[in-house]
Amino acid sequence: MWTKALDRMLSQLMSDGDFSLTYPDGTTRRYGDGTGDPVKVTLHDDSLPRKIVLSPDMAVGEGYMDGTITIEDDDLRGFLTLAIRNISSRRHALPWFMRPTHHLRRAGRFFQQFNPAPRARQNVAHHYDLSGALYDLFLDADRQYSCGYFPRPGMTLDEAQDAKKHHIAEKLRIEPGMRVLDIGCGWGGMGLTLARDYGAEVLGVTLSQEQHAMANARAEKAGLSDRARFELRDYRKVTGQFDRIVSVGMFEHVGSPHYDTYFAKVRELLGEDGVALIHTIGRAAPPGATSPWIRKYIFPGGYVPSMSEALRAIEPHDLFTLDVEVWRLHYAETLRHWHDRFVARQDEARALYDDRFCRMWRYYLLASELTFRHDKQVVFQFQLSPSQTAVPLTRDYLYPSDLYPSDEHEAPKFAQAAE
Repeated sequence: MWTKALDRMLSQLMSDGDFSLTYPDGTTRRYGDGTGDPVKVTLHDDSLPRKIVLSPDMAVGEGYMDGTITIEDDDLRGFLTLAIRNISSRRHALPWFMRPTHHLRRAGRFFQQFNPAPRARQNVAHHYDLSGALYDLFLDADRQYSCGYFPRPGMTLDEAQDAKKHHIAEKLRIEPGMRVLDIGCGWGGMGLTLARDYGAEVLGVTLSQEQHAMANARAEKAGLSDRARFELRDYRKVTGQFDRIVSVGMFEHVGSPHYDTYFAKVRELLGEDGVALIHTIGRAAPPGATSPWIRKYIFPGGYVPSMSEALRAIEPHDLFTLDVEVWRLHYAETLRHWHDRFVARQDEARALYDDRFCRMWRYYLLASELTFRHDKQVVFQFQLSPSQTAVPLTRDYLYPSDLYPSDEHEAPKFAQAAE
């Protein structure tokens, strides 16, 4: 019964490409239109057809992690490209077998994304308090665990992450002595850049024990402890007034039930002429739900908002949306770098954890990259202020010639500063 159901499901879903599946009983069936490089997958467990039909994301992710699903030549990129491309093409006309799962996910969104402070701390610890040595394997030297910015082709990961920080600094219009709040400060890279290169006085807040300890250690080592301090605190508990607020890669962890609270807090903390820059992964599609595999293994409580959800939450809080920028394939390029760097040092990751963890991490990095390449996932940057005159009226100030030289052989200002 379940083999037949899975066969019907794949016959409707895989309209593009050349996909072969060998079932647990040894039967092999082929799907798609036969174009492109062939992808061949084998199921080694009798329970898999049922699990895949009932929850494809969870079953396929866990099957790859456990080794009960294998791909010829371990072509995980080829398999995920084919799967994500076909699923994306059916996004507006879901086949019958995907509708119950889709509706159940949407119905459970409130409970899945309900993140009061204690639960938020647990969710953060699940991902960000992993061994620090793991992140050293694939991140840039500054440990930027968010989308890099690639204004020129051929940039290295470190160059792209420097470009991201300085692009955000330009949007914030920071001047020496300004008080800056960094919500979800990570390992301190953004805050330290704003303190060192722009003379800001930075308070960073995080719920991660590991990030908190490293950020303060980095500030002390750099001689910036007097201008950049990092606290283990929920953003909802921050008080005071700030000239600037920056939040990079944290809004994805807020949860849609708390969007109103989040932007109310931003407005409460931001001075009347202040500027906030909220950088988040977003979906270029209507509101949806988080993959159950991602929610269980990678980002519990996480959710990628649609633009309509974010703007609807901003509007009631006396904030002008001064600028919205959409980065399309920048995160795909960032994730490609992360994946390649992780694979190159996979033996070290295996020594920290085990084979199953390495398969999980590789699956996460590749699935994320390919979702940006082939599905409706992008990055949003919302520039907000109580004052509509807080920044210049055109975007020209964002692209000074010394920061973004027209000659691709001339080093930009941020690269010179990093040296």
